[in-house]
Amino acid sequence: MTKIIWQQGELIEVTIANLSDTGDGVGRADERVVFVPDTVPGDRALIRLLHVKPKYGHGKLQELLSSSPHRIRPSCIVADKCGGCQWQHINYDYQLVAKQNQVIQALERIGGFLQPPVDPVLAAASALSYRNKSTYPLLLSATGQVQAGYYQKGSHQLINLNQCPVQDSRLNPLLAEVKQDIQQRGWRIYDEQRHQGQIRHLGLRIGRHTGEMLLTLVVKDWNLSGIETQAQEWLKRYPQLVGVSLNRNSDRTNAIFGSETRCIAGVPHLRENFAGLEFQVRPDTFFQVYTETAEALLQVIESELNLQGHELLVDAYCGIGTLTLPLAKKVRIATGLEVQPAAVEQAILNAHRNGIDNVTFIVGAVEKLLPKMGTIPEVVILDPPRKGCDRAVIDTLRQLKPSRIVYVSCKVATLARDLKLLCQDGQYTITRVQPADFFPQTAHVEAAAFLVLSDLHKDSNSFAKTEI
Repeated sequence: MTKIIWQQGELIEVTIANLSDTGDGVGRADERVVFVPDTVPGDRALIRLLHVKPKYGHGKLQELLSSSPHRIRPSCIVADKCGGCQWQHINYDYQLVAKQNQVIQALERIGGFLQPPVDPVLAAASALSYRNKSTYPLLLSATGQVQAGYYQKGSHQLINLNQCPVQDSRLNPLLAEVKQDIQQRGWRIYDEQRHQGQIRHLGLRIGRHTGEMLLTLVVKDWNLSGIETQAQEWLKRYPQLVGVSLNRNSDRTNAIFGSETRCIAGVPHLRENFAGLEFQVRPDTFFQVYTETAEALLQVIESELNLQGHELLVDAYCGIGTLTLPLAKKVRIATGLEVQPAAVEQAILNAHRNGIDNVTFIVGAVEKLLPKMGTIPEVVILDPPRKGCDRAVIDTLRQLKPSRIVYVSCKVATLARDLKLLCQDGQYTITRVQPADFFPQTAHVEAAAFLVLSDLHKDSNSFAKTEI
């Protein structure tokens, strides 16, 4: 059989059968896979090939020949251009199905687990107007207008926005109006090619339950003439705005925030109620972007663990104590490990604020702190960044042998990789995996995996403990 040679720019007909973990539609043609953004399983489409490889290709939707029953009209008028969302053209019920499949496929293909116990995705209360934090790059248009928005898919072209349907709608007036204030002040917008200019990003944050807001400008240097006066004007204009800050990022980098933040007016944090506790959240604090879904997932964790009050619990990668503090109320002793000193400082303040005194927070890398635990915890919570756990953390856990592990992941590929290592030789068994939708309208999915130590390994701990 003669193999058909694909040519860049060629038009081919494809039926979309699946969705990739990056959000693209996946189809097959001529025994090869083709990835196509803006398509939905069930679409039959004419595709223009953009990049061609021997076994796969990437294409662009040229014409929709017939529509999937899961295709809907996007809520955003720039959804086909803006890179902030990938799935506004897919109905929400099918987004949940796709995310569950994404978790299952990662655990099967990467983890090697047969029929992993993956529950249906914990649905968001609302698929729109949910983000409690948005950070927008700023750009000066060709006509000299200050713009804020997200970059167009696959490009560095900014799509200017005056509102965003996925951020909390109470932030929309600030997005539209602060750009005008920056324009009138004559503040220079940062040019990343020349490394010149002042303002790089606009950051907005809101306490979903309290309504308190923060406004942050990411700047190249502190020399922003008139910022104190403007900050006071913003506080007067927006009654729910409690603080205006500057964050300095003077490096040539893609990172948004620099290491130093200064409060210019108001207070340097907002108050947020989470799981019955009050937290202080700063502009550069990591806090789950969908407050209500995070609370719902915490309820699942609490229910599954069924803590009795006598347990020793370690929360690795604990941040400001978002999971540590609610769980500390249900155990004898809790310990949080976190590499960021500022996050630990906030965690300690949040513990005092809520009168929780059976918790200790320690600054340091988890892979260095975990082997020094003075006692073996019965429960370990893992909530690492997207890169997953350092291999030393996995090795230490396999030596410590805590009775239960809860692994909360924001990237299912690294979750599958790490679970495969933890469950090697049958040491741990996955009892349940609960995906949760923290990012509706995107391909991102969180998941909490629950592991229990097998009976064969319970009495064979030989770990040499040293005090921290």
